Amino acid sequence: MTDEALEGEPLAGLRIALPETRQLDVLAQMVERRGAGTWRCPLVSILDTPDQASVRAWLERFNNGAMDDLILLTGEGLRRLAAAAEREGCHEAFVSALAGVRKITRGPKPVNALRELGLKNDLTADEATTEGVMASLREHDLNGRTVGVQLYGEEPNEKLTDFLRHQGAAVDTVAPYVYADESNREQVEALAKGLVRGDLDAIAFTSQAQVKRLMDVAKGIGMEPAVIEALNRLLVVAVGPVVGDRLAQYSVGVDVMPEESWFMKPMVRALIERLAG
Repeated sequence: MTDEALEGEPLAGLRIALPETRQLDVLAQMVERRGAGTWRCPLVSILDTPDQASVRAWLERFNNGAMDDLILLTGEGLRRLAAAAEREGCHEAFVSALAGVRKITRGPKPVNALRELGLKNDLTADEATTEGVMASLREHDLNGRTVGVQLYGEEPNEKLTDFLRHQGAAVDTVAPYVYADESNREQVEALAKGLVRGDLDAIAFTSQAQVKRLMDVAKGIGMEPAVIEALNRLLVVAVGPVVGDRLAQYSVGVDVMPEESWFMKPMVRALIERLAG
């Protein structure tokens, strides 16, 4: 579909919930100018981890050449590490060390974050999931190597770290950021009730943390089964497979997801293509 096909109001009559936080206005404008009505409910925010001592210690090890490989799960994580290195006065050493290790990326966002530092990745996951990272690394000898892993939020990703250790690698993880609640609980409860009432036609998730927050609040008010049933009745849009996997954990199906480029504009494009079809 060409960019011209995105013009006009192909989303007219659609009421869509937007749990996005950081780029909420950008996403809302994308769909509103194409005719959709929106329910804005930012569910989470992203903050530097309060455990900065662990980040500083990890940076020191990394900058001193302790790691052979670095797995970057998110662009946000790499940007937070670079910012921490800047605060610690070791940004140049960090970029130099980063240039010298094999860089494995999950999805396009860490690739873009590397590009901002003037660097390229060395290995791209077969698909932008933990399983995709593991599948890509099975062809490589990791025995005796030390692999740094930049985690997704505070999620320890034991599936990945256990796999790496099973392959003979030492693992050194770092969690440079955390997810925090953004909307107050009453706003999230209102969204959950609106979903169950049928007030919405679609919801667009841009991170797995949004899914978890909605479900946690729904569970807390005894509405998790009803919210899951409601989600399976309406059009569920996911920005990429990581979000889709999280929804699947709650037995929620994804109706719309970009095929390759997991960003907001391709997500909106995929939604329009679905409606056109």
